[in-house]
Amino acid sequence: MKLKHFNFFAIFWGIAALLYFFLPIYGTLDFSLRMERGVLGFKAYELVFADPRFWQGFRYSFTMAIITIIISVSIFVPTVYWMYLKVPQARPVMDVITILPFIIPGIVLVFGLIRTFSRPPLQLTLRGWSTDILMVAGYIIISMPYMFRAIDVGMRAIDVRTLTEAAQSLGSSWFQVLTDVIIPNLRLAILSGSLIAFATVMGELILADFLVRPALGPYMVRIGLTKAYEPAALAIISYSLTWFSLGLLQYFSSSERQKQQVIEE
Repeated sequence: MKLKHFNFFAIFWGIAALLYFFLPIYGTLDFSLRMERGVLGFKAYELVFADPRFWQGFRYSFTMAIITIIISVSIFVPTVYWMYLKVPQARPVMDVITILPFIIPGIVLVFGLIRTFSRPPLQLTLRGWSTDILMVAGYIIISMPYMFRAIDVGMRAIDVRTLTEAAQSLGSSWFQVLTDVIIPNLRLAILSGSLIAFATVMGELILADFLVRPALGPYMVRIGLTKAYEPAALAIISYSLTWFSLGLLQYFSSSERQKQQVIEE
């Protein structure tokens, strides 16, 4: 009786959760297809893809996301590796530091950047390329909780000290240990953090809006002020990017688990 009772409530809450998440998405999708009266079509999507401002925002956000991922991986992989190897007692401090972007609102971050870097000696907001540097720095901070925790989980799954000592006993330098031993064992963790960071940057609004950069987020807001169906189409496109990232993550994680099972057998 207890098992049936548990299964009933598990199924009930599972269905409720699916309806809660997918009904609004279905409503948005249905609305985005009804731009032409009495016809279900992709007119709104055609107009979005024909708008050069969409592609400008997409290219800019995509570029910023790739740069953010490269710099974040370059920062956090050596940092977390050194922490596990030399100062494991610093991990609680890192946990607190890396969770700060969840606590401090994005509007505070962007105003801090503007107040600090818009006046001498570092007037980075005067030129587009220097403002992009601020954007990347802000994106690294915003995506820090995801990137750090993904790499941290991957680092905990391997024996860092034993791998390092074994590699050094064979004559490897610190750089060779990191690139040839540690990073290959963190492929899935790095991919997980990178995909989440990518989705975060592609949908970010506050930094790009206040720093006046042509990102995808501000474009979606501006088009929503004057259009009805195109914003719904943009919302579905944004959801699709997120689902695509999660799908890639699931695919590569499943492939990695299958490889590990084959090796163990």
